[in-house]
Amino acid sequence: MGRRKGGNKALAPSGQKTSPDADGMNLDGGKEQEEAPEVVAIEEKAESSNLEDSPLIGSDKTSADYYFDSYSHFGIARSLSLIHKPFSARLLASSRKRREMLKDVVRTKTYQNVIYQNSFLFKNKVVLDVGAGTGILSLFCAKAGAKHVYAVECSLMADMAKEIVQTNGYSNVITVLKGKVEEIELPVAHVDVIISEWMGYFLLFENMLNTVLYARDKWLNNNGIVLPDKASLYLTAIEDAEYKEDKIEFWNNVYGFDMSCIKKQAMIEPLVDTVDQNQIVTNCQLLKTMDISKMAPGDVSFMAPFKLVAERNDYIHALVAYFDVSFTKCHKLMGFSTGPRSKATHWKQTVLYLEDVLTICEGEAVVGSLTVEPNERNPRDVDIMLKYSLNGQHCQVSRTQHYKMR
Repeated sequence: MGRRKGGNKALAPSGQKTSPDADGMNLDGGKEQEEAPEVVAIEEKAESSNLEDSPLIGSDKTSADYYFDSYSHFGIARSLSLIHKPFSARLLASSRKRREMLKDVVRTKTYQNVIYQNSFLFKNKVVLDVGAGTGILSLFCAKAGAKHVYAVECSLMADMAKEIVQTNGYSNVITVLKGKVEEIELPVAHVDVIISEWMGYFLLFENMLNTVLYARDKWLNNNGIVLPDKASLYLTAIEDAEYKEDKIEFWNNVYGFDMSCIKKQAMIEPLVDTVDQNQIVTNCQLLKTMDISKMAPGDVSFMAPFKLVAERNDYIHALVAYFDVSFTKCHKLMGFSTGPRSKATHWKQTVLYLEDVLTICEGEAVVGSLTVEPNERNPRDVDIMLKYSLNGQHCQVSRTQHYKMR
């Protein structure tokens, strides 16, 4: 997945700058540093897409069977064959993914700063680390003075986490439990803190949010806290002619042959990639904020209206979703953004390509709604329905599109 640099800007006034993301601030109140991630303060057509006619949409294949031990690739590139590989190959795949996450400075340093700079939240407290992986968050908590940390990890990495804990001298503080949160029993009746890095691509793809909520309802003290406790999903629109032409329109004519059936599949599956901020054409709108300390599992399904107003004359080829995460129980608000104007993370952004190319003038608006819900067969997958319309000077469009994150 390549980094875009923007394409056709024929309609855009030369030298015009784009406006910033949703209103935000730097956590340390100064210029951006590597160890100080950013936080966000919080022609005419009318038809429905026929993308659901794709033969792959009804496929029984989902990500459920290989999520835990082969969480190393995304989208079409992810291979079910990993589940048939020997232990060493599966562990290597898992290790590569964990390495990518640990080397994500925005992600890892934010958690480290939250824990170290707010040790009062952890001192002499019992902590539950949901989806502990290598145990890095558990180690942070132990170093910050936690009374005991229970690190729950379902994948093969649990065995490595036990060794890591022992190697670093925290075996008396950290207990690694291998298994699913929904199936294990803790040695204690309650915990004071639940910490987890549960977020997935598009916030909700292959996430562990329902597992965190299960742990919260079963073990968290009445005055306990969940970290992070807020997550917000945003939407904006971009110009992306060059990339769309190369990756999607390509299938219309492949050496003289029509392979547009592959184009349909490519349109259905959102693309996870890094978007250049100069491609942003409209404002960025908040779609949904989730309060992890209070929400119910069913709240991950939602419908949110949006109105994206063009900030310059340009074309729109796709909508882009990203999320922010906040830790509001700290001395001061802390968190990070995965938006195009923030430092890049391994979550990147999620690109929803439109069937139409929208010609839009400054001040005109794309209005519509985004409906998001877990897939019925595998709740870790996400079904998305996008409704959008534009009634502009040069373009009038109304359409519904469906996307499947698998």
